[in-house]
Amino acid sequence: MNILVVLFPLALGMGLAGLAAFFWCMRTGQYADIEGSAWRVLQDDDLYQQQDPVENLLDDDAPAQRRSGSSRPD
Repeated sequence: MNILVVLFPLALGMGLAGLAAFFWCMRTGQYADIEGSAWRVLQDDDLYQQQDPVENLLDDDAPAQRRSGSSRPD
């Protein structure tokens, strides 16, 4: 029975610490946009920002100078 003197205040303190952490998260906006991160993972916006330099060299609209790799004009 003497262990209850230690465990009861310890459990109560841990519960209050968890409740305080929850209220702190709510106040700082941690739960403001729950689904936004999940949708951002599925978007492919970063694929269009990075272009392959080899693909730019082999483009049909590119001048012959860029395709041949020479830096001198013909």
